[in-house]
Amino acid sequence: MPLFLALLRSETAASPERRAAALAGLRAYQEAPRPAPRPPRPAIAQTGRATLRDYGGSGMPVVFVPSLINPPLVLDLAEDNSLLGWLAEQGVRPLLVDWGVPTPEDRAQDVTTHVEQLLLPLLATLDRPPVLAGYCLGGTIATAAAAAIDTAGLVTIAAPWRFAGYGDALEPISALWDEAHLTCERLGLVPMEVLQAGFWQLDPKRTVTKFERFARLGPDSAESRAFVRLEDWANGGAPLPFAAGRQLFDEFFVADLPGSGRWKVGGRTVDPEALDVPALSFVSTTDRIVPAASAARIGTVRELAMGHVGMIVGGRARGALWQPLVDWLSALGPTR
Repeated sequence: MPLFLALLRSETAASPERRAAALAGLRAYQEAPRPAPRPPRPAIAQTGRATLRDYGGSGMPVVFVPSLINPPLVLDLAEDNSLLGWLAEQGVRPLLVDWGVPTPEDRAQDVTTHVEQLLLPLLATLDRPPVLAGYCLGGTIATAAAAAIDTAGLVTIAAPWRFAGYGDALEPISALWDEAHLTCERLGLVPMEVLQAGFWQLDPKRTVTKFERFARLGPDSAESRAFVRLEDWANGGAPLPFAAGRQLFDEFFVADLPGSGRWKVGGRTVDPEALDVPALSFVSTTDRIVPAASAARIGTVRELAMGHVGMIVGGRARGALWQPLVDWLSALGPTR
């Protein structure tokens, strides 16, 4: 909250009216009713704190790898807005990696460890090579897994790979980590608040205007309920193990190990261009979280003029991403 209020003061310094409207929207969001959480889908495999959850369907297994940041349920946001549920109805068998909640004892688990010691053992429990589909940092992780084992295909959705493509945003991101590094090291974890502050700095104007807009919505409207669901997801999530945060900030954002061909997983450098599997990449031309210049472009590339989250749960998501995804999967072979 203090970080948000500081950002709000900065963005609305010349407009007390806007500040008042955003604060009214924030209060309305905090007081909005929430439905009871849905029970998690059944787990079919577990490795350490990570589980593989089954979303039904009986066709080709497609393992969705979410980011380590924010909960994985943006892919299953609501009964009427669930990419995974919809895919199951189309004859695909979607499986979701749930990274679980790290503790300070997990402090040494970096991003590479998540691939080698959590994701790959989960995939080894399946009876056939799956398609891997990774969203955001999950796409970066899925690409590394596809380079390590046999897979039926790879899909990346707004997945950062060339971190130098963040351009001018790299300086404030690096400064944020310089400030938070020692505290996170002592904790053994990188709290969600640190990561959230980084996201806010990528698009501070939108962070304020969305609450101004929410203040004008009817509290019982479908649009209001959708906002609360999505904002709860964006503000939720487990911390990162310290080593994962350190690698993300120091070795990915600053040193750009993936984009410069220096990230090693399983002792081998991950080279997306060397992958010998069918691949599809969704890249947003208007994404502030993963700018198009930083996004993975592997195999067939589909560019979308949609936001980072909108391409998954927005009003145009079904036509722009869901349907093209299932069409591509169907072309690999029977999904039923």
